[in-house]
Amino acid sequence: QVQLVESGGGLVQAGGSLSLSCAASGRTFTSYAMGWFRQAPGKEREFVAGIRWSPVMWYYADSVKGRFTISRDSAKNTVYLQMNSLKPEDTAVYYCAADTTREFRGWGQAVYDYWGQGTQVTVSS
Repeated sequence: QVQLVESGGGLVQAGGSLSLSCAASGRTFTSYAMGWFRQAPGKEREFVAGIRWSPVMWYYADSVKGRFTISRDSAKNTVYLQMNSLKPEDTAVYYCAADTTREFRGWGQAVYDYWGQGTQVTVSS
């Protein structure tokens, strides 16, 4: 019943930008943080960015610092990932995830309770 839906993926030239969104729907639940992960073919799923509002904190992978920005619109139950200066290395399926635990447990995959199905981002050179 709980559903996270990513959107905004697509094909973009290197140096371009994309904005991803992750909207929560279905059964209501309380979340305290949202994260973005990505997985490229043949690679492990990796953390990209996370935002937490209780307590307030955010975190970015070194590979995207200065280029990606995570934000949240609480009224819309939506989290965004603004991706600028995209590189071919950013090509992956991007997933959003929700953390429903009040206590901060870190940014690892095991922290998140709900996951979206992913949206493809392809960056051409």
